[in-house]
Amino acid sequence: MSTVLDGVRPDAAPPAVVKAADLLADAARTGAACPPVRDLFDDGGDLENAYAVQQLNVRRALDAGRRIVGRKIGLTSVAVQKQLGVDRPDFGALFADMAVPDGGQVPAGRLIQPKVEAEVALVLGADLPHRECTVVDLLRAVDFALPALEIVDSRVRGWDISLVDTVADNASCGLYVLGATPVPLTAVDLRAVTMTMTRGGETVSEGTGADCLGSPLNAAVWLASALAERGDPLRAGDLVLTGALGPMVPAAPGDVFEARISDLGSVRAGFAAEAEGDAE
Repeated sequence: MSTVLDGVRPDAAPPAVVKAADLLADAARTGAACPPVRDLFDDGGDLENAYAVQQLNVRRALDAGRRIVGRKIGLTSVAVQKQLGVDRPDFGALFADMAVPDGGQVPAGRLIQPKVEAEVALVLGADLPHRECTVVDLLRAVDFALPALEIVDSRVRGWDISLVDTVADNASCGLYVLGATPVPLTAVDLRAVTMTMTRGGETVSEGTGADCLGSPLNAAVWLASALAERGDPLRAGDLVLTGALGPMVPAAPGDVFEARISDLGSVRAGFAAEAEGDAE
């Protein structure tokens, strides 16, 4: 399938976009976080610069044989927006190799500075090609919902990010974990769901579906419209992570997180303890 990414090449991108993409790609490869990339652009850059950086590194990933399986929406929770000092959502690409099995473990050193948030995941059964997507369009297109953990990560040192930095950094994508029992939308009111996330059995984050742009459905409608406007619409089979239902929580080696979302079930993942000699 042809997409707008087909034309994104380093030799056609502005030097600042290539430099920012290189810094973020090197940070991901080496595990050493980089400085904020906003400083490479006049006045801190804008969203088009940021998405150009994101698209360049997505194109590189595709050229390397990685496979896109969907999109994530970021910054949908007011609580998370306040944590990061931003005021609008963003989006990034999800790849097949980002998946962690329910109950699985994130290998030590896989991520740089991970944080965990609980979300509603949607899987589409039909395309969403319209630039003005409606809730009705979305309801017809969604095949089922799942509980999810998104394990976000920033390649920018110390999470010192603006909206430009996180967009450029593929919306701070890291990994994701999906629950195993599909739930049709006829069986759940996503706006009314409640979420509790624990770390080692202790509650560390709580929220509701209404905390995600009023409803996870609203977030998905925003994403579908934004992607269609860019000529790269959501397609049947795509996974959509609709955004955090509550504050994100830092993760450390040995931590185990579990999220329970009413009417959707639970999802769980752990972080491997550092091997002896790995800790500084």
